Amino acid sequence: MLTMENIIRDGHPTLRKVAEEVVLPPSEEDKQILASLLEYVKNSQNSEIAAKYSLRPGIGLAAPQINVSKRMIAVHLTDDKGTLYSYALYNPKIISHSVEKAYLQSGEGCLSVDEAIPGYVPRYARITIKGVTLEGEEVKLRLKGLPAICFQHEIDHLNGVMFYDYIDKNDPFKPIEGAIAIER
Repeated sequence: MLTMENIIRDGHPTLRKVAEEVVLPPSEEDKQILASLLEYVKNSQNSEIAAKYSLRPGIGLAAPQINVSKRMIAVHLTDDKGTLYSYALYNPKIISHSVEKAYLQSGEGCLSVDEAIPGYVPRYARITIKGVTLEGEEVKLRLKGLPAICFQHEIDHLNGVMFYDYIDKNDPFKPIEGAIAIER
């Protein structure tokens, strides 16, 4: 089982690398890694398990965050309508996105970043992604709101990009013109 001990912190070189594509069909090791990413995110949202194992709650986790430079992510969250998005994906890719932007009003956080870094992170308001599930089927997801932001955050990890790279250093809370503010 993954714990906070397995998660590498900001400044670790793996977090700035572009991760390798996962060769499909995946190896048993890759299947276990991807399953463990999803298990961590789910466990971290269960208050009893999180307390017992000192897990910091998260809604997404990417393989580079556990020092595995491969294109795998796991996301487990509900949108504002209560729809559950629970996915563990190999080689996720954004295949289209809106011109319109969105951002989380509260800012973004990251399991690999211990301190809060305040500021708005501009993201695409709507995205379509493709990836391959743990079960080996190709999926295409159309996302908006918090799920779209979460998937973009995790896919960025696969490209060596951290959320704070997008924050305006001179004016972290500068309004993002025409963007949708999303409450979390």
